[in-house]
Amino acid sequence: MPLIVRSVAAAALVLAAALAPVRAQEATLRVIVHAANPVGSVLRAELSDIFLKKVAAWKSGNPVIPVDQTETNGVRKLFCKQVLGRDVHAVKGYWQQAIFAGKNFPPLEKSNDAEVMAFVAANPNAIGYVSTAAVLPGTVKVIRVDE
Repeated sequence: MPLIVRSVAAAALVLAAALAPVRAQEATLRVIVHAANPVGSVLRAELSDIFLKKVAAWKSGNPVIPVDQTETNGVRKLFCKQVLGRDVHAVKGYWQQAIFAGKNFPPLEKSNDAEVMAFVAANPNAIGYVSTAAVLPGTVKVIRVDE
């Protein structure tokens, strides 16, 4: 095999190996709601609007209560990138501007998956996200996020 072909093949393998963790991370979070919530899926854009508080109510008219994880939490970073299309610092800037303008306040923050699950389980209108490693209680359910 000529040297150029071997180099290109090796470069492709290195690139594929580098991208594998990114692909694996894409499925490392789940969006959850209270088990009694009739919502089964949400569009990614709607989910973003809920967490940026551009939407204040479910389609049923009930208020929606988003709950975030803390800024240093890996699942929060992933959620910001995948759902909000921004990094955590950009989202923090968004909320600083909203607070300064007197428009709104950021969602409540919880320290970990267990706290998010407990909050969602105790609030029928809440929505949150957890890592796929989280063992979900019967009081919450996972909803699908559609494009």
